[in-house]
Amino acid sequence: MTHHAQTALLCAALRAAESGWHVFPLRPGDKRPALHGESACTGLGECAGGHRKWEVRATTDPDRIRRAWADRPFNIGLATGPSGLVVVDLDLPKPNSSTATPSGVTTFEALCERAGQAVPATYRTRTPSGGHHRYFTAPPGAQLANSAGRLGKLIDTRAHGGYVVAAGSLTPTGAYTVTDPTPPAPLPEWLYALLRPRQASRALMAAPSPHRASRYAAAALQAERAAVAAAGEGVRNWTLIRAARALGRFVASGDLSRGEVEEALNWGGLAAGLRESECRAAITSALNWSIANNPTGRTA
Repeated sequence: MTHHAQTALLCAALRAAESGWHVFPLRPGDKRPALHGESACTGLGECAGGHRKWEVRATTDPDRIRRAWADRPFNIGLATGPSGLVVVDLDLPKPNSSTATPSGVTTFEALCERAGQAVPATYRTRTPSGGHHRYFTAPPGAQLANSAGRLGKLIDTRAHGGYVVAAGSLTPTGAYTVTDPTPPAPLPEWLYALLRPRQASRALMAAPSPHRASRYAAAALQAERAAVAAAGEGVRNWTLIRAARALGRFVASGDLSRGEVEEALNWGGLAAGLRESECRAAITSALNWSIANNPTGRTA
């Protein structure tokens, strides 16, 4: 890689820092952090007080950035949590996917339409593969985590604990480029409502165990209803059906009553955003199938 490219990467890292975004070096031509992992930590330098991972070492200090990029043409990682950002990552289907599979961009546009909202105008970058990153500022005090598929298929989000590859970075297949320089808009309230931690999920996990159930059956019930409650759009119905089929064998064996399974899974489905009519139909069908195929509680 030329000296000019290395200079361009340094300039891109400094521009990101000027925006208040915390950056750290990625391997040249790659998306992986260039910093050592915990298992390889020597306990020296910045890690003298204990291992410091990339999210902690990410910085806006221009002097530190110049020193870091002086030696090699590092790509630019942008730590979303410390930067106060939520980045919506819209991917393309894999080459071997069905031609009918919509892209993340298409799914996100449909999500906005269903919510009765316009697609937000905000800072946006294009990835070498043709995907898009939409940048938003996180709500004050919010502690959003990363998500995968919660908003829909081929849609991930990066917040606390995550990072994205910043514009200006180079890979063998191309560069990350800015396609909309508009400053990041605040994360829309309706999107925040879909991404924030689900209070219902925590309540489900804390709910008392069925008094008649074996310890194993009770644990299975709690785990399955929590999984349903946390399922993202695009996989909610499938998760509900799978959970009902898994729990049906405990109904067949007498370890759980059908009513308590239906109540728990219906609660989980509503927490995930499904309509009650959808929940009831899916649960009834899946339980009937499971009970018929596990007449004595044995796994089919």
